[in-house]
Amino acid sequence: MSPYSIEGPATISFSGGRTSAFMLHQIVDAHGGELPPNVVVLFANTSKEREETLRFVHNCGTHWGVPIVWLEWQRYKPKFRVVGYNSAARSGEVFEALIDTKQRPPNHMQRYCTENLKVKTMMAYAAIELGWSRYTEVIGLRHDEGWRILKGLDRAKTDGRQIAYPLARAKVTKADVMTFWSKQPFDLGLRPWEGNCDLCFLKGRKIRERIIRDDPSTAVWWDKQENTPRGGEGVTGWFDKEVSYAELSEYVERSPLLFEDEPASGDYDVECGLSCAPYREAAE
Repeated sequence: MSPYSIEGPATISFSGGRTSAFMLHQIVDAHGGELPPNVVVLFANTSKEREETLRFVHNCGTHWGVPIVWLEWQRYKPKFRVVGYNSAARSGEVFEALIDTKQRPPNHMQRYCTENLKVKTMMAYAAIELGWSRYTEVIGLRHDEGWRILKGLDRAKTDGRQIAYPLARAKVTKADVMTFWSKQPFDLGLRPWEGNCDLCFLKGRKIRERIIRDDPSTAVWWDKQENTPRGGEGVTGWFDKEVSYAELSEYVERSPLLFEDEPASGDYDVECGLSCAPYREAAE
């Protein structure tokens, strides 16, 4: 049986990156060009994805004829709302509403952003809209991301979730994914370090510096979140315990780039929503 043959009920977690899009294409092909009715593709928009990512998700759906459910977190039940390419939030308002609710920005120790904006949002949709209590979550981690797969399986066992990694079963590597996209009529159109939330604090420092250097305006939203007083005591906080976004911007401004350089390949971030959710909150 093909590793891309999915038995429902199942959700396909589409992060909006090249890898998960490649997985979606292979699954659709394995099912003769049309997904079974009990296999649903979900894309959770954080409102900090780049426009290229949103356009890419839209193109995948239209080019391949695949229905993709666009979701966004909301603070009130049912904890999600269904949107689309045109109505999706683009100015960080969804993420900011979550930070206001938590009264502090997420950080390396409390990475609640992916957990709420993506994982729990998709789970709420499956439970409430689809009425599923048991189903498979299909996630696009490759064979060369073995340690992330092991961590994901360990978390799934703890949480009682059923996870499938078809790319790992098919032994797909990053080179396979990039070869596929080099032959397609459309592409994501982002450099490797530009994906995920535009200036995610889990990106390496050099990556964030490069992004700010290319477009200083990307730091404005992140700096605002760090310096907005929240809660009764007016608490502020950084995303990264070692450096603020204001300090990153200042460093870039006073340190001109003498040679055009790209961040080291090992510092690239995993596609948001696929494996970045080790933090677990108390049940709400």
